[in-house]
Amino acid sequence: MKEELERLKKEYKAEKQRTAALETRLSEATAQMNAVSERVSRIKDSALWKASKPARDLIHLLQRTRQRLGAYGSVRGILRKIDSKSQERRARTSHGTGSFPDETRRRLESETVFNRNIVFSILVPLYNTPKGFLTDMIDSVIAQTYGCWELCLADGSDAEHGYVEEVVEGYRVRDSRIVYKKLESNLGISGNTNACLEMATGNYIALFDHDDILHPSVLYEYMKAICEQDADYIYCDETTFKGNSVDNMITLHFKPDYAIDNLRANNYICHFSAFSRDLLEGMELFRSEFDGSQDHDMILRLTSRARHVVHVPKLMYYWRSHKASVARDIGAKSYAIDAAKGAVADHLRSCGYENFEITSTRAFETIFRIRYEIQGDPKVSIVIPNKDHTEDLTRCINSIIEKSTYDNYEIIVVENNSVTDEIFEYYKKLEASDADIKVVRYEDEFNFSAVCNAGVRASGGEYILLLNNDTEVITLDWIEELLMYAQRDDVACSGAKLYYPDMTIQHAGVVIGLGAHRTAGHTHYRMPVTNLGYMGRLCYAQDVTAVTGACLMVSREIYDQVGGLDESFRVSLNDVDFCLKCRHAGYLNVFTPFAELYHYESVSRGSDAEGASAARYNEESEHFRTKWKEDLEAGDPYYNPNFSLDRSDYTILPAK
Repeated sequence: MKEELERLKKEYKAEKQRTAALETRLSEATAQMNAVSERVSRIKDSALWKASKPARDLIHLLQRTRQRLGAYGSVRGILRKIDSKSQERRARTSHGTGSFPDETRRRLESETVFNRNIVFSILVPLYNTPKGFLTDMIDSVIAQTYGCWELCLADGSDAEHGYVEEVVEGYRVRDSRIVYKKLESNLGISGNTNACLEMATGNYIALFDHDDILHPSVLYEYMKAICEQDADYIYCDETTFKGNSVDNMITLHFKPDYAIDNLRANNYICHFSAFSRDLLEGMELFRSEFDGSQDHDMILRLTSRARHVVHVPKLMYYWRSHKASVARDIGAKSYAIDAAKGAVADHLRSCGYENFEITSTRAFETIFRIRYEIQGDPKVSIVIPNKDHTEDLTRCINSIIEKSTYDNYEIIVVENNSVTDEIFEYYKKLEASDADIKVVRYEDEFNFSAVCNAGVRASGGEYILLLNNDTEVITLDWIEELLMYAQRDDVACSGAKLYYPDMTIQHAGVVIGLGAHRTAGHTHYRMPVTNLGYMGRLCYAQDVTAVTGACLMVSREIYDQVGGLDESFRVSLNDVDFCLKCRHAGYLNVFTPFAELYHYESVSRGSDAEGASAARYNEESEHFRTKWKEDLEAGDPYYNPNFSLDRSDYTILPAK
């Protein structure tokens, strides 16, 4: 017992010294930053700086012009950029009224005979709804090409808004599918919606806001999903709009297919949910304790129960932005932030997670970072392939040792046919150091997959972290951030956010089918570190088809289960292939933006763009396209088909 106590004291002392050292470094960096800031302030307050403003403005104008010419190649390039903007505007219009069915298509959809008898009960809680909004909403339901629906309206409006009942009664006279109830008092959004549910007789429930508009074909598309895919929970893409026309779009939200990590961090499903009534058995629709985020709570609960959640990748819900709407400002309903955190916390507890932490991100108050508890203290084996490049490897390993807050790791350097004396001298220093570092030899010709597999065989950790020698750690808790996902039973690979030295993005998740070779590509490529990403996607952990092998963590059990890296992919696409094998084994792959590293990409092996490298890449690309033909044809589930596969910046295509 005494020896154990002494050991713990030593560990505590060492940890305290380590923490003090980190605090000292942080203090020094802060002092340097403040000093620079002070010098900049003195310069900007000087008379010379103020007097030189006109000259500086002229210089900046010339620089911007030069940059534009450089970025676009020429004046012709600028014109192409203008044309691209024009195409984007046309794409937006085509997803609005331009996508509405003409008479021929309306007749075909209306006359379609489905193999199931489904009635949609569309629930709309009313409360002091402006007359124009109310009529637009009801008209959009009446205009549906699929006619088996009922519109259930529970009205909690006050006496000053008696016109709401008058307007609805006028519609009811003309259409018996509209069901209305005047409530004795306003029960809040949850209570009013639950009152709508009491009126409903349909076998599928759909949730609709009183100030929004539906695409005329949305119920028809949902019927197709039910009958063709046995969907019991369905959602579609949506847009916010302003004014009196849905064509006045502000933000177009093209969503991924069902992705649980995305949903926990961000209620991306939002509108327009429709689901089998059976999913509600034994539970409430909306729970009043989550008012303000009652839909997020409901979506988390019901999708967890659903057999098959289906996403209709078409823009079919128009969310009106006005002064009192959350579409315009979350501050309009600030209590929604706490309600959303509570809904996510309740969901996580129901899934068996404990001691997690939920915090808002820089993207938006209701887009969350979730920290899961690390289970135990498992050993992580960091496997680094290397040939020569002493400077790169030194930078990489020093950053691991100096910055990592997770201690239980080993480093396995896989030496592959180096020729410089310098690197072998460095290996001797590594093996003589106190750090848990081992150098193993792989003497066959270069094959990245085989080199990594050899490193894994020589390692002893419960978790494998594949790491390129041309990386450098930025985030202190990068190992913990990757490990908390790799430890989950439903996750295989977790991957980091990687930057080029100029702080533009190299990796933020991989999409299959993206790029000129139609194999795989990185999203948000070359965007600046400050960019929030499409709909905030650079700010929260999310499910992806693949992550880069430049920094990839996976349990040893799963690595062995799927057979490690496929050595027929000697250099390229082995990481994407590995992630696809994991996905087919039933696991998720997760990208987290909270584990950050620099990646000095291709300094070790050169570019794939020229000569033999290009020929080899073309060969491996063809191999990949053949092996994963069905997956490529189906499309990446986390990348909406309305995005261009020629660009990594979520460029929107015109509606088909």
